[in-house]
Amino acid sequence: MRKKEKAAAVLHELSNLYPDAGCSLDFTDPLELLVATQLAAQCTDVRVNIVTKDLFKKYKTAEDYAGADLSELEEDIKSTGFFRNKARNIKECCLKLLKDYGGQVPDNMGDLLSLPGVGRKTANVLLSTIFNKPGVIVDTHCTRLAGRIGLTTSENPGIIEKDLMKILPRKEWANFSHYLVYHGREICQARKPKCEICSILPYCDYGRKKLK
Repeated sequence: MRKKEKAAAVLHELSNLYPDAGCSLDFTDPLELLVATQLAAQCTDVRVNIVTKDLFKKYKTAEDYAGADLSELEEDIKSTGFFRNKARNIKECCLKLLKDYGGQVPDNMGDLLSLPGVGRKTANVLLSTIFNKPGVIVDTHCTRLAGRIGLTTSENPGIIEKDLMKILPRKEWANFSHYLVYHGREICQARKPKCEICSILPYCDYGRKKLK
């Protein structure tokens, strides 16, 4: 089966399995999603949502983060891990938002990538979720599942993004990413994937080899 046909079959199966799949971070505006996505690096969305429940009451604008005491911000986000880097990036990111973008989150890839702490994954989350612009969101789940299924041979996020863009309909780029996250959490886990009950087993290189 060619990769494009395989991707279409997997897309069909997972869209039926997870019809409500989407961004699982809690937010009410672009800035909150920008901060939440930065906090989600090497951290679960569940933990991030616990932290941001209070964080977003304390810091409401780019000015609030830019003017924050760094050690205090570090303490506020400590349980998300890598808190020193994250706090510094969030503060510097918001300083740049104020300096170059009037305190608003920009709506294009180039400007988003100019922000401290923002890579293509974070940018694509924002573009697809807030601005309705298609993007493939390559996180650990996407990397693992795309490789296991056989949609890419790379572990490089940039290459995986391009590989998936080539074989998926543009309008499904973000949806497919969310489906992989949900399926990665529920079935195709890193250490003990449940291949025997997986609905996309017929299309998965890894699963079919494992159960031979």
